[in-house]
Amino acid sequence: MQPTFSYGVFPLFLIVTLIFLFQIEGTQVGHLFPSSTLEFPKLQAERIIRGLNLFPELDVNIALNATANNKPKLVEKRIRFPYFSDSSTSVQELRHHAGYYKLLHSNSARMFYFFFESRNNRSNDPVVVWLTGGPGCSGSLALFYENGPFHIANNLSLVWNDYGWDKISNLIYVDQPIGTGFSYTSSKQDIRKSTQAASVDFYDFLLAFFLKHPQYKNNDFYITGESYAGHYIPAFSLRIHQANKNKRIRTKINLKGLAIGNGMTNPEIQYKAYADYALDMKLINQTYYVRLSKSLSRCQKLIKFCGNIIKIWVIYYRIVRTFKKLLWFRLHIKMPLTL
Repeated sequence: MQPTFSYGVFPLFLIVTLIFLFQIEGTQVGHLFPSSTLEFPKLQAERIIRGLNLFPELDVNIALNATANNKPKLVEKRIRFPYFSDSSTSVQELRHHAGYYKLLHSNSARMFYFFFESRNNRSNDPVVVWLTGGPGCSGSLALFYENGPFHIANNLSLVWNDYGWDKISNLIYVDQPIGTGFSYTSSKQDIRKSTQAASVDFYDFLLAFFLKHPQYKNNDFYITGESYAGHYIPAFSLRIHQANKNKRIRTKINLKGLAIGNGMTNPEIQYKAYADYALDMKLINQTYYVRLSKSLSRCQKLIKFCGNIIKIWVIYYRIVRTFKKLLWFRLHIKMPLTL
């Protein structure tokens, strides 16, 4: 997994777009803004974001002046969406939540999530986590444009998604790894550079989540996602599976399955199938198939080159870090500067 950068502009834009659509419980949003007050949507959006501590100022969501708290804690708030085309259903009864978890193995990282309890049979329906790819894409994208409870209508109201996964499951969207979406930290050391490191954070979050919602800990549990989640999902599932086999860990996550849509797992292998698939589906003719096949070798070489560049960068980073440590000792302890 490459160093993660956040699509930080999207969550703020989405909140501005939805200013008419939702309010946080206990937070007064107000009436529709007058057309003469152009700054009103932005001000109201900022108020909502601050209400959930969702206002990281930097694009990579690293809040440099955030106060570190060494005690892991999950803080969750009920949210409600009052502006619907269909007003026959009380949204407050559906138990929609948003929250932050202070990651255990971090300096001050907070992981953000949305949680929508099932519209059907929340006690018995499975718990499903959706992971958007990227790396660095917020779960808000899938929530409002793919499989979430709502869609955004042309008049900026929310309408029910007839195919929303919350109709048959308790649905969680997690902004991960840290630096994605609304998840943030005050330390750059908390930005994960491997899928394995991200899997530790994700597992810690799940333990905290089921501690907060113990009524769901025995429900069937599924991990789902798309694109770069093809990296995350196998690693996260393995982390859960290994922990479940550990007799010293009391909390067992009832992992039943995983699902990956158009997953990005190994492009060097996957890209080989693109030309065959396109030809079989009659998307291209034989001439284009031959041209694509000829370009495959160069594509694979570039993929390997990209991977080697990353490896070189990691080695360089480690050398620089070691040199800085030696230099510090040299300046403060007067020891010889040797490698």
